[in-house]
Amino acid sequence: MADPVKKIVLQSGVVRWRTMVDAGKDADGNRKQLTITRDTRAEVVAERARIINQRRTGQLIVPSKMTVGQLLDAYMKEKTENDLEETTVDGYENRLTHIRAKLGGYRVQELTEEHVEEFVTWLLTEARRRGGPKGTGLRPSTVDGVLGRLRAALRYAVRKRIVARNVAEDVAVPRKARKQDRRDNRRPEPWGVDEVKAFVVGIREDRLFAPLLLSCMGLRPAEVAGLRWVEDIDLEAGTLEIANTRTMIRNARVVEKDTKSAAGERTLPLPEPVRLALANFQVLQEAERAALGGYYAGSGYVFVDEMGAALTPRYLREHAYRLMNRLELRRVRLYDARHSCLTFLAVNGIPDVVLARWAGHTNASFTKKKYVHPTAADMGTAVVHLNKLLGVADGPSETRCENP
Repeated sequence: MADPVKKIVLQSGVVRWRTMVDAGKDADGNRKQLTITRDTRAEVVAERARIINQRRTGQLIVPSKMTVGQLLDAYMKEKTENDLEETTVDGYENRLTHIRAKLGGYRVQELTEEHVEEFVTWLLTEARRRGGPKGTGLRPSTVDGVLGRLRAALRYAVRKRIVARNVAEDVAVPRKARKQDRRDNRRPEPWGVDEVKAFVVGIREDRLFAPLLLSCMGLRPAEVAGLRWVEDIDLEAGTLEIANTRTMIRNARVVEKDTKSAAGERTLPLPEPVRLALANFQVLQEAERAALGGYYAGSGYVFVDEMGAALTPRYLREHAYRLMNRLELRRVRLYDARHSCLTFLAVNGIPDVVLARWAGHTNASFTKKKYVHPTAADMGTAVVHLNKLLGVADGPSETRCENP
């Protein structure tokens, strides 16, 4: 067998030793060969043996000029080929925009933890493009999402043996930034029981009373928008099936799809006020259909306008905000009605497994952690029980202190 190590004599007379070694394939699947040149034959032989051993054990990292931008392209190509939902892909691409802008030109193998830390600082101080003053910082929760995508892309790079280590794995948003954000951006608490009741009473005559009641019984806006009369609503049995959603990409384009998860596909019993509201809404729509004749759209959805055309989750939210303003109620997100519903069920003793099923979750602890927010009035019920524990039956009584 021919000796793979060759002696090279330079024009200056200096001797070098060189060999070629098969390093497997690069990230694009092309065969990769490495050239090893050293001062001595022994150094070349040792380096060649090291590379061959690393290749056999799957530890070899082949030198690559791949940039972070190219890595993101490869990462997203794999993701889209795995049938990610369109809305998920859009969310990923939105987060990757920041990574491309700041880190896209770096070679992946030259990216360091310091680069990622500087990137996080930039995100927190000047990365905003929309949704506020341009050139200001993003909120920590948004930065978490961007950083999460960078970590995921670099995990892909580690799996493909482009790099040996994920330099973003241990980088996090500083705790100080999180604390400041909590102080500056306290989200309004979801409505309490009295506020929900005031809203329900105030919108009884509104055309969209039934869809808004569905929000108050814990449905997501996209789930309300996706409900269909024939497939999903059974007024006689008093049930609704959640199996279809209509969501929006960047508040501009409607995407119809299945529920977020298998647990999200569920059948719920209808509270009697909601069943009656839906029945009345169905009668109203039939009257509108009769009045318009062939001009009626007849989309089959529950949440439609007077022409029968399906309405969007954005319209439902904006309509709810207009009603809140008219009723002079504290403005909260329509999605917070879901929080109010689940909190009400939880503090009234509904078992965790039922609570999670109602919400469309697989994990009851997630439901309680994210959606259950006891109000001051709810906390007051604990005092009643503590009064009993501490020996006070009907409230505080006069306590007499005597000097010894």
